[in-house]
Amino acid sequence: MSKTIRASDISLHDLRTQFNLQLAKDNQFFPEWQAELPDTIDFDKQFLDRMKDDYFNLLEYPPLLEDTVKMAILGPLLHLAGFYSYPFHTKSEYSIKVSNVDGDVIVEGKIDILVLKEQLWVMVIESKQAAFSIEVGLAQILAYMLANENQDKPCFGMITTGGSFVFIKLVKGKPAQYALSKVFELRNPGNELYTVLGVLKLLEQVALSEK
Repeated sequence: MSKTIRASDISLHDLRTQFNLQLAKDNQFFPEWQAELPDTIDFDKQFLDRMKDDYFNLLEYPPLLEDTVKMAILGPLLHLAGFYSYPFHTKSEYSIKVSNVDGDVIVEGKIDILVLKEQLWVMVIESKQAAFSIEVGLAQILAYMLANENQDKPCFGMITTGGSFVFIKLVKGKPAQYALSKVFELRNPGNELYTVLGVLKLLEQVALSEK
């Protein structure tokens, strides 16, 4: 009899033992976030500066919940990156189910935001309330990314709390492997939303170049 686990309850240990998911050791496994990024125009920089100010204003009136993070931070970023425009489209609260090889463990959940190009997954996005750590959503988003049926292309993901951002790359194989970018923090000097937007735009270009 199979065992069903909610994605929000999955652990990295579960993913390693039940799905043979491995952390890639090669620094070249995820070059996309380290590549030369597209330029950010002045208008976008001004908008991102305002977004950063707005984020810290929202923090003064806790709790800063997931829906607010989506509305104030995530939605504008996806717009600026072009993920609302053709040939991309998004789905929210997208239900998934993934089972291990033996079929005795099934993981179910709902992806916060899924960006697609035609029917191909481009990016899986998980948002958390500001009080949470990025680590809280890591196993959950990896489980979602494993549900991608496209075996030939890498799947990219992003976790955000509004003030912290990390990108994930997962490649299915034997074994499936994943790697993370550095964590971008709005508390750092400057405005790391510039880099976050640059990575999103680069991943958009990668998706557009694929056939």
